[in-house]
Amino acid sequence: MSDAPEEQWRTYDEFAAGIATYRLPNADLTGRELTVTLDDGTTLALRFEDAETVTCNGIKDPYDAVAVREDVFFVNLPLTSVEGEALTVVFSTTTHRALAARSVIGAEDVEGVPRVSQTFWSGTTDAGTPTGEVPGPSRDLIGKRNVYRYSPEHLYEHVYVSSQRYAWQCLEGVQRGHGDMDLSTVWKFQDGLYLFCFREFRIAVASVWLHDLGYALKTTGVFLGLTGDGRSEHSRAGGHIYPLGSVAYPDAQPV
Repeated sequence: MSDAPEEQWRTYDEFAAGIATYRLPNADLTGRELTVTLDDGTTLALRFEDAETVTCNGIKDPYDAVAVREDVFFVNLPLTSVEGEALTVVFSTTTHRALAARSVIGAEDVEGVPRVSQTFWSGTTDAGTPTGEVPGPSRDLIGKRNVYRYSPEHLYEHVYVSSQRYAWQCLEGVQRGHGDMDLSTVWKFQDGLYLFCFREFRIAVASVWLHDLGYALKTTGVFLGLTGDGRSEHSRAGGHIYPLGSVAYPDAQPV
């Protein structure tokens, strides 16, 4: 955990400024219609009206989409129809598998609990017969150590400690010298593609990323959190991944 004084701890909007510099370009899904059925039976009927607006179950909201791979899309809905919430959907046009993550800012701070919570589902699309592995929780990243470059001013190191925690430190940027151990969730979407999400304790922020640890070594993500003056804010993010190595625990395995 960082020993920086509380007054030096940067707010979400301060560290997020410019963090989408190296993000992959947006994809235009105009005219696409897709129904995603989640593992709890919920359906998401998506109709992409134009390059920025989607109707989901009859409600219009903004969206942004990235083609992480030719057949895999990362779609985020920074909801304006509901305050302090975001919905992220990842889907494949070849396997017809999907997953969804909902991030919600809590009404108030609770000691020892991140202010922003997240819920996850696997799913399928109506575009064809699902094939391949069902997306779900993964331990594949445990022990790995990567550096992430989001912009000329944003460089971070991650160490994946367990299925529930990861450690980070800022190497370049306004948070330089700061670091912490926060709650995290990792799901495998398909070979080389991992959903990585974290929820911070010190400030009200959470993120959803899709790491391509295969040939591309790119990551695409979004943040939801509270700014320094208490407003909810959505931010896009993305960049390059530089693997540093990994360790294997010789005896007792982390949770």
